[in-house]
Amino acid sequence: MQNTVLKPCVSAAVRGSPRCSSGRIDTVTENEDVTEIRRAVRALCEEFPGEYWRAKDRARDYPAEFVDALTKAGFLAALIPEEFGGSGLKLDAAAVIMEEIQASGCNGGAAHAQMYIMNTLLRYGSDAQKAEYLPRIASGELRLQAFGVSEPASGTDTLSLRTVAVRDGDDYIVNGQKIWTSRAEHSDLMLLLARTTPPEEAASKTEGLSIFLVDMREARDAGGMSIKPIRTMMNHSTTEVFFDAMRIPASSLIGEEGKGFRYILSGMNAERILIAAECVGDAKWFIEKAAAYAKDRTVFARPIGQNQGVQFPIARCYAQMRAAELMVHHAAAAYDQGGNAGEEANMAKLLASEASWAAADMCVQTFGGFGFAEEYDVERKFREARLYTVAPISTNLILSYLAEHVLGLPRSY
Repeated sequence: MQNTVLKPCVSAAVRGSPRCSSGRIDTVTENEDVTEIRRAVRALCEEFPGEYWRAKDRARDYPAEFVDALTKAGFLAALIPEEFGGSGLKLDAAAVIMEEIQASGCNGGAAHAQMYIMNTLLRYGSDAQKAEYLPRIASGELRLQAFGVSEPASGTDTLSLRTVAVRDGDDYIVNGQKIWTSRAEHSDLMLLLARTTPPEEAASKTEGLSIFLVDMREARDAGGMSIKPIRTMMNHSTTEVFFDAMRIPASSLIGEEGKGFRYILSGMNAERILIAAECVGDAKWFIEKAAAYAKDRTVFARPIGQNQGVQFPIARCYAQMRAAELMVHHAAAAYDQGGNAGEEANMAKLLASEASWAAADMCVQTFGGFGFAEEYDVERKFREARLYTVAPISTNLILSYLAEHVLGLPRSY
């Protein structure tokens, strides 16, 4: 499939009637262009069945073949404007892509950062930066997969990060550490958040942080960057990254120095919406697997799906998923319209991650002992789904945001 398949697709209009093809749960409302994106992603994902993902999971290997296929098909360049070799789509279309990857049993975590990081570069990058990097990202020459924000001491308290970038002539010198920087070993570029003004000198608490687009190949070759893998319960290719007098050109700065925190909030909203779409896809996968198994599995001379104790949890998860799905599309539309979509993005991520985890738990319960068997893929997807109530932002922080910024309650942290 060439990029031209994606170009006529529009993201804002999601209307029509429910569709269900070949036993698959599709979106509640979508137009034909969005449906075509879904079909194309589904066709690509069929080339990467459960056996592929089980092998990668066992070996803790990065699914480079899958990422390459997504790149060649144009999916990872969906948000890049056509003038730079992309498809020029909106976030709602990107959400459909990520959702369908998960609903097909694949794992978009290997590549999703390129989607949500892209928005920071698109919104705040200079014309020169866009001209230099976007065509090469769209073609697959460069991978933009690493997002350097979290640190061991600060966690989700981003304003307390300690990585510093000090101006030195035409360069910045960076020292510090990042953690949970997934795909760092498989990325050419990193979007890095660092402090450029000491906290005591900043005009406000949210000032003094800056965003840089770092060429990781040059930094590693020069000895200023080192990467240490972190082994986790799922194959997520996450790492710690260390900066030791890493020298980067001043042209790496995105936007205005000291304004990086407000820039990155926009990218984080896109991240939460796309992760929420992935969670909806996961929920659909779990529901489809559980419903099919409940129809076929016979115990005491009757299909287990005939028992309300089995069918009611599946039905409840379906209702949860549909509600979350609507919120994801609403959040994506709000983001595409511009302005602050923080409320919508956080609610989408909250509802979708909880719907996904509820569906995962329900699916294991429906399968019983077989849910723990590797060959059914349920246990793998179960482990993967657990991540998203914790990251990229925890459920508690979302609730705190809604309480303070939407409901006007006193700040709790």
